[in-house]
Amino acid sequence: MKNKDNFTEAPYDEFDAPIPGQSLTDTPGNAPWEHPPQFTDPEQILDGLYDKITDGEFSQQLIAMLDAGVPVEAIVRVMVFGGFMQGKFTPDVGFMMVAPLMKLIAAVGIRAGIKEVRLSLEDLSNNKFLRDMAELKSAKNEIQETAQDIQQDLPQPEAGPGLMARPQPQEAM
Repeated sequence: MKNKDNFTEAPYDEFDAPIPGQSLTDTPGNAPWEHPPQFTDPEQILDGLYDKITDGEFSQQLIAMLDAGVPVEAIVRVMVFGGFMQGKFTPDVGFMMVAPLMKLIAAVGIRAGIKEVRLSLEDLSNNKFLRDMAELKSAKNEIQETAQDIQQDLPQPEAGPGLMARPQPQEAM
């Protein structure tokens, strides 16, 4: 499936998933998070992330996401979870980095001139999505009402015996 930016999306395969109980039979130690982390110092990790965030291409993508209304909290959650999944740091170190990362990403958005930087997932200062959903709901209600009106205007078939009913004797004329 292609979209307007020429990115291709992998087709969804509902059978491309682990079978139930597979994790109980896998060899322990295969996943990156099952080994000691690569970094244990939050300041060292934040320095590396600062360099990556202020890099040209990554910062452009980050600014585009913030401009599209993606909350800072969502971006930070993905970054922290991804770092843990890759075995870069432990979850507790990730939690210690959340606040400084949120401040850094919010500062990048403000510095880029984004007018409404959403901080949390619960921040409803950008109500465009909610307005769009409300408009869709009202449009759906209007369509259902119109469909009911059309169905009422159609001639209703006479109710007769069903297909499997016994044949009725023919009346004499």
